Amino acid sequence: MNVKKRLILYLPYLVIGLYAGKLPQAWRMAAGANASEKLLNIMGGMEQAFASPLPSFYLPDLLIGLMLGAALRLAVYLKGKNTKKYRHNQEHGSARWGNQTDIAPYIDPVFENNVILTQTERLTMNNRPKDPKTARNKNVLIIGGSGSGKTRFWLKPNLMQCHSSYVVTDPKVYNTDG
Repeated sequence: MNVKKRLILYLPYLVIGLYAGKLPQAWRMAAGANASEKLLNIMGGMEQAFASPLPSFYLPDLLIGLMLGAALRLAVYLKGKNTKKYRHNQEHGSARWGNQTDIAPYIDPVFENNVILTQTERLTMNNRPKDPKTARNKNVLIIGGSGSGKTRFWLKPNLMQCHSSYVVTDPKVYNTDG
């Protein structure tokens, strides 16, 4: 990077740093012997410090101001560097519904070798599919309210497949009092 580009990049922070040196100058000019008295009179010090448009060239004021300018530059740099949370050139909310091609690698071509999930989606029961990255856990937990069709539309069709071992709890509460 050439000198002109660096100067243009850092000049605003240098100017801010020079004028940030007015803050320690105001602290120095505030009346009071200790920190609590100076804090009470800091506005008077601000009036005196900002009376002149020139920055303070007192060495401690200058160093503190330049450190504040450098801290601002560091904050801007870190904010610009923290890009891992964002997907550039993509809108937020770019998710989409899956389609037939998305589920296809997980389905066995032989219908009877699948767990039926929905009318169109199934999951292979093969423990070693052709592509190992498509291997999935075969456990299924079905939760739904009373009358939502858990038994009729999921459990019975999969039990009738008879292709694996099943542990089924399908509790129903019956009122036997009449």
